[in-house]
Amino acid sequence: MDPSHRLQSTALRYFLEVVRCGSISEAALRVNVSGSAVSRQIAGLEEALGLALFERRPRGMTLSPAGELLAEHARKSGADAERIVASMQALQGLGSGQVRIASSEGFALQFLPTLIDAFLDKHRGVSVQLSVAAPAEVTQRVRQAACDIGVVFSYSRVGYTDVKVAHRQPAPGMAVMRSTHPLAPLKQITLAQLQGHPMALPGTDTTLRQLFDIACIKQRVSVDTVFTSNYVGALLRFVRLRDAVTLASEISVRGLLAEEGLSAVPIRDRTFSGRDIEVQMRPERTHPEPVRVFRDFLISHMAAPCSAAPPVAVAKRRTRKG
Repeated sequence: MDPSHRLQSTALRYFLEVVRCGSISEAALRVNVSGSAVSRQIAGLEEALGLALFERRPRGMTLSPAGELLAEHARKSGADAERIVASMQALQGLGSGQVRIASSEGFALQFLPTLIDAFLDKHRGVSVQLSVAAPAEVTQRVRQAACDIGVVFSYSRVGYTDVKVAHRQPAPGMAVMRSTHPLAPLKQITLAQLQGHPMALPGTDTTLRQLFDIACIKQRVSVDTVFTSNYVGALLRFVRLRDAVTLASEISVRGLLAEEGLSAVPIRDRTFSGRDIEVQMRPERTHPEPVRVFRDFLISHMAAPCSAAPPVAVAKRRTRKG
């Protein structure tokens, strides 16, 4: 059992599992107890509080207003318990712990897996969990303490509730294409130069596409969109197969360009360059030592040049062979 679970009541832990799963039967499977045991704990909470915590519906259970308040408390309580246990283990020099990261897809394509691999080489007692979600959901997970660190692209600097931006840096968009593409040798390109070239674009729910569309409207530029996908891997695969151009941030394709035969050229446009990378955390005064160490490791590698990541991997492969 996770040591932090001993600092939380069984009723609250079962309650949160029902919140996550949306049903008592699924929650029971997750915590490895009978459905009746979970039901008794939920009923006990509702009796003690004198309020219904869930609204029972044909397709599952949804939180009542009172349940929403309790869920927020339970999440914070669970995060506090994990932080206390991690701090106690650090005092004992155990060098263990867990780091939970949530990010949008662009970071999970290559950057974060490579970074996590290098981090775990230095901190072998730590485990890392990575979840991929839309930017708004990543921020929500940070807010609800469902993850320790959120990494997202954002073009709005509006303040968040219960979220601290631990690091922010510009994330200008790039045009990505085969290295043999006519635009590949250029040092930078304009939106107008993309006209006449087939485009493979991310979905309209992404910040990169939204900024691109706004910039094209401002510049009165019309592009030939032949392929659209909400999956970055599919876009990159498509441009490798034919002479199309897609969009990405430098950090999303860092370390991928040379091995995939791709080139990335900066797009010269102020509107399209208005996107940032944000490292988000809850604003607690202290975080578990593994989380703080990973945060600093992550931020130190954020602004690294494209050539920074591959030497780490190459050096490690040589060490393992030798």
